[in-house]
Amino acid sequence: MKIVDIHEAKTQLSRLIQEALDGEDLVIARGNEPLVRLVLVEAARPHRNRGWAKRQVTMAPELDAPLDEFADYQ
Repeated sequence: MKIVDIHEAKTQLSRLIQEALDGEDLVIARGNEPLVRLVLVEAARPHRNRGWAKRQVTMAPELDAPLDEFADYQ
């Protein structure tokens, strides 16, 4: 857990937000008294697994070819 003074939080807000996005646990304090915790909103959590198989999976050209078993239905 990282504790940050209010003054530093005011001057370094963009950096602190990025740290929270990266998973850092941040608490903003006044002097030695912790006041609030900077937390990531669940909806803003990055989807790191999206696109992990991009260009690694291919489909055979005949995949969309009609099947002989269904010739009567076409």
